Amino acid sequence: MDVGELLRYQPDKGAKRGREEDPDEVKPPRKERGGRNWHRDEDKAPQDDERRAMVTADGVNVDDDDVEPLDESAVKRMILTFEKRSYKNQELRIKFPENPEKFMESELDLNDIIQEMHVIATIPDLYHLLVELNAVQSLLGLLGHENTDVCIAVVDLLQELTDIDTLHESEEGAQVLIDSLVEGQVIALLVQNLDRLDETVKEEADGVHNTLAIIENMTEFRPEICSEAAQQGLLQWLLKRLKTKLPFDANKLYCSEILAILLQNNDDTRELLGELDGIDVLLQQLSVFKRHDPSTAEEQEMMENLFDSLCSCLMLSSNRDRFLKGEGLQLMNLMLREKKMSRCSALRVLDHAMIGPEGSDNCHKFVDILGLRTIFPLFMKSPKKMKKSGVSEKEHEEHVCSILASLLRNLKGQQRTRLLNKFTESDSEKVDRLMELYFKYLDAVRVADKKIEGEKHDMVRRGEILDDDLEDEFYLRRLDAGLFLLQLLCYITAEICNSSMPQVRQRVMQILNMRGSSIKIIRHILKEYSENIGDGKSAEFRESEQKRILELIETL
Repeated sequence: MDVGELLRYQPDKGAKRGREEDPDEVKPPRKERGGRNWHRDEDKAPQDDERRAMVTADGVNVDDDDVEPLDESAVKRMILTFEKRSYKNQELRIKFPENPEKFMESELDLNDIIQEMHVIATIPDLYHLLVELNAVQSLLGLLGHENTDVCIAVVDLLQELTDIDTLHESEEGAQVLIDSLVEGQVIALLVQNLDRLDETVKEEADGVHNTLAIIENMTEFRPEICSEAAQQGLLQWLLKRLKTKLPFDANKLYCSEILAILLQNNDDTRELLGELDGIDVLLQQLSVFKRHDPSTAEEQEMMENLFDSLCSCLMLSSNRDRFLKGEGLQLMNLMLREKKMSRCSALRVLDHAMIGPEGSDNCHKFVDILGLRTIFPLFMKSPKKMKKSGVSEKEHEEHVCSILASLLRNLKGQQRTRLLNKFTESDSEKVDRLMELYFKYLDAVRVADKKIEGEKHDMVRRGEILDDDLEDEFYLRRLDAGLFLLQLLCYITAEICNSSMPQVRQRVMQILNMRGSSIKIIRHILKEYSENIGDGKSAEFRESEQKRILELIETL
């Protein structure tokens, strides 16, 4: 008998959502890896969900004829059994460290009770018993068990206990469990366990996947855990895992997803990623897609997660410097030229890198690397193949116009002159395109305004009050309809009309007159834009932007 195989064996736990390589393929149950089943007694093994919900007085499953419903006393007995078996296994391992035969039986018993404890996930109202009887801390202690299969069994149990749907069934029980896990530094312990799992072994790869699922469940239930998780080593492990040269699999996809979640609305985590050279890691991983499209839908999802992470990081000015030094602009510019699936996301990254006063250095560098030759063809004509990447024509035009607005706002000297000269080339065709987009979105906003005015009229007629919250909601609807893009187009128009090139201003006025429109409409849109500028990073930013726009309106 091979004792090593017995100790490594992970028993079949029945049907459960697992790590799927193919979403259309049902994952088979875990195969036995030893010559002997851990469930030595057939009656002890949980066979299906119904039998998992029934236990005897000592916490062991039996035939359906003798079952009793799972209640508080039964859960207490089950936890007590778990504690006894855990203590016995620990005692025997200390007593006979060089003699596995002595503690093998206790390890099998410990694994059995961990499997039986999955039933507690069906009754989150009783989660408080896990905390009160110290079972949570005992489970966390087992994450450092010498046998990785015991650790994986605990991870599997914690994943099921923290399932987000289960947590929402009992807010009180969920709060108690999550509090206890956080207090026990569950993330740090899980990360330590991840470092010793070998993903070339299927069972251990599943353990990695379930570990990431626990983290996702906890951060979804309590988003503030994200910052703490990043500080406890998770961010460093995720970056290391993304760099690992393994074939693309479900775990790499999951890592990219967790990374994007950690970086959402969290400057501390963004700063930490920058300090860990995470910007370079993201750029290296994305460089694969500059000349090759993702081969599967899952790989495309991972690519988008990495782009989302990069955009999130660029909200922080220090990361924009790292992006600039890591030649991120050159990579994004290449992606735009290669016309692959990554092009639309690269455009989004450039938008984030250049926006606001913090984007000034990136704007100047973009002109130096001949980025104007890349961006203006995209301005003149929206690509036809955008549907593959799920980007609408409006989104594409919004990113391009936002980049042009950032360039006009930030560029100085020779680079600014090069940008303005583009609008005079080829008989001012870019001015014609600018006005074409202006009228396109002016019409779209007018349609939205008419619908909103009708709704307001109906509300007043019914005697309803139009409060500030409702007005904000209406304004957001107008932005979604195209007002934000219209504001960008008006800003670009004002900037180029106030340049030292009279032919550009003449062309704008000529087109406005031909369409029976007026410069007053552009002034009105810009005035509304200045009144609704957010604070951004500071009140000073808002004031300076408002002043700049009002100056443009006056000279326009």
